[in-house]
Amino acid sequence: MSLIRLQDVSVRFENKQVLREAFFRLEAGDRVGLIGKNGSGKTTLLQLALDRIAPDTGTVSVELGTKIGYFSQFSELNGAETILEVLEALFTEIRAFEAELAAIDEAIAAGPADAELDRLISRQAELFEHMDRLDGWDYGRRIDKVLTTLGFDEAHRLCAIDELSGGWRNRAALAKILLENPDVLLLDEPTNFLDVAGVEWLEAWFRDFRGAAIIVSHDRKFLDAVVTRIIEVENFHLHEYPGNFAEYVVQKQFRLKTLEAQFVHESELLAFEAEGIADRREAAKAESRGLGNQLAKIKKSRTPRPVDQIVTEIYGGLHVKDVLCRVEGLGKSYGSKVLFEDLSFEIRRGNRIVVLGSNGSGKSTLLKVLTGEEQSDTGDVVWAKGPGFVSYNQMLEDLDDADTVSHAVNALPDSLAFSATKKSVNRFLAMFQFSEADLKQKIGNLSGGQKARVAMAQCLLSGASVLLLDEPTNHLDMSSTQVMERALIHFPGAVVVVSHDRFFSEKIANRQLVFGGDGARPGEVNVHAA
Repeated sequence: MSLIRLQDVSVRFENKQVLREAFFRLEAGDRVGLIGKNGSGKTTLLQLALDRIAPDTGTVSVELGTKIGYFSQFSELNGAETILEVLEALFTEIRAFEAELAAIDEAIAAGPADAELDRLISRQAELFEHMDRLDGWDYGRRIDKVLTTLGFDEAHRLCAIDELSGGWRNRAALAKILLENPDVLLLDEPTNFLDVAGVEWLEAWFRDFRGAAIIVSHDRKFLDAVVTRIIEVENFHLHEYPGNFAEYVVQKQFRLKTLEAQFVHESELLAFEAEGIADRREAAKAESRGLGNQLAKIKKSRTPRPVDQIVTEIYGGLHVKDVLCRVEGLGKSYGSKVLFEDLSFEIRRGNRIVVLGSNGSGKSTLLKVLTGEEQSDTGDVVWAKGPGFVSYNQMLEDLDDADTVSHAVNALPDSLAFSATKKSVNRFLAMFQFSEADLKQKIGNLSGGQKARVAMAQCLLSGASVLLLDEPTNHLDMSSTQVMERALIHFPGAVVVVSHDRFFSEKIANRQLVFGGDGARPGEVNVHAA
């Protein structure tokens, strides 16, 4: 029997269809990458498997005795215990065996009588077998390895979970799930709070994992390395593509070409039908108009304008200086920890600078120093006069829940919405999956992913010469990330971005600013061409 099975499942929330006639099986050893636009139903599918929601129609079955581990984007881990205590509690049986073995060693060292010695040695042999079976000899090393890789220093390990930030709680929850070693892993954006080294370690961990997994992720390189098939949630249905993400791209292109050929065939049938009706004179005019409208509607819905052309139209009126910012002798420390020192570089027109480094190395702090949110200890940041910079994270934080999407996107003082045509702006917003109805929604009614799209659209339409982006892909779905990539590549100003998304970074970067590279001294940051 399949570990998890969905049979003809449909789900609605109030009046909104989420899944329709969904079929899915998870077999032992499967690594399924679950992709789709924000709100398409990916998390709903995980909730069905966890029996947290029930389908309106159809059945969801989980094989009896299957142990499921679930990692949510929003950590469900809490309490006064430290993460070290939580992880050690996973090995209670092993620790009990360990304590009994220590007691036996002491008893043997005391020189017991022969009969007692035989009993102790016999029991010791049994415990050795138990420890071997549970792979219990190095559980302490395994705990340390997971925590170290996920960035936990001594202070974070000994801090109560309730006192950790959301990001650290997420990492703690991931550490717990990985060490539990369940039969099935359900992971919802597991790489969002990991640096590149952490993501690569997780990929290596999966090579030894013997269970099955369903992974919701927009990290294309991670999906390439880990999954054995892709399930795309699209138009309420599940579409399956064997292989990893790269193979999905090829298969999806083929599927779209097949649909395009089908569209051409439908068009020919409609044209043929229109010709037949035209012979019937009076009815012909009205009916043909209806068919013409029908054909135009189909064509409009299936053949969107190229992204590059829409982006170029938007940025046509944006004029940018050559040198936009000079950073000279910049230094910043927290206590004895030097983040960067004597850092100098220029931000010039056309630069797309990706800032790389491990968690806690100083990447986000550098962006805050550039924006003036934090002061440097030494050095200067000098911005050119004129249209300055815009911070994606500040935009996201400053969204007004009472505002509408349309007003939020179009109301910035230097917005390109004032210089570009309304048609171009609407097409641009449509690329970010904003329908006319969406534009009228209040910000407070939006999901986290939708708010991220609003903030990104604000940045791209802001009219600023420099875009500062800290982990912009974290809350965007794959489609929105791809649109953002195209927009950034065509952006005539400069971009400075912190990202752990290797596919995104490699695609857009023409310069790199690297914290803590090989052989670098503390505080040394290397700037070079990508």
